[in-house]
Amino acid sequence: MRRLIEVLDVERTPHAPHRSLVDLRRLESPDPSAFGLFVNYMRQREEDFAASVQRQALVRPEGIIGAVVGGFYSLLSPRYPSRVFTESNEALSWLGVQEAKAAALQSELNQLVMEATGQSPLLLQLHRVLRPKLVEASLADTAREMGMSERTLQRRLKEAGTSFQAELNAVQVRTAQQLLLETDMKLTAVAVEVGCASLQHFSSLFRKLVGDSPSNWRDQQRKAPPSPQESPPGK
Repeated sequence: MRRLIEVLDVERTPHAPHRSLVDLRRLESPDPSAFGLFVNYMRQREEDFAASVQRQALVRPEGIIGAVVGGFYSLLSPRYPSRVFTESNEALSWLGVQEAKAAALQSELNQLVMEATGQSPLLLQLHRVLRPKLVEASLADTAREMGMSERTLQRRLKEAGTSFQAELNAVQVRTAQQLLLETDMKLTAVAVEVGCASLQHFSSLFRKLVGDSPSNWRDQQRKAPPSPQESPPGK
């Protein structure tokens, strides 16, 4: 988060007023300490941003994480027009970007994300669709929500060297890790939450992808001392 804040200083350009797009749809887990650090950063630079940003559109993810992200402006009340969206096309339109240019910009942003994460826009979109619907996830419903046929989705995943089931399992385990770290939920409850039919199935899947059992992984993660550089201010 501290490294991200340094990057955000690019917005502080009073000599070049601009419209700002903040796309947080790929955010998977809001960390309270990091969130507080970011809010403090924005408050300390309120004057600079007010002189630089003409308007700002924030694109939030779905679900509870999206609700947390959507509440960001209620904490800051920026002095420039700001709105929260769930779709980047709507956000870019509100910022005054023409449809043709918006498509090109979105394509460029997706390419940058792919280079930075090593993950294709297809997989990013797939994970975003799957994350809030793990319990009832199906190939047919997922393909429909992504705007393509089942066959097309399967073909594109094969071209990417993966499959629907493999990506579903990856999202299930990643979501489980988040729940294991951030809550005290029982393992059976976590299994149900991520769409596994039984605790045995969940434990087997978790061990296969992580290399450890859910209980051992949780214990080890919670025992690990926080790095001094990552500690929240004042601690």
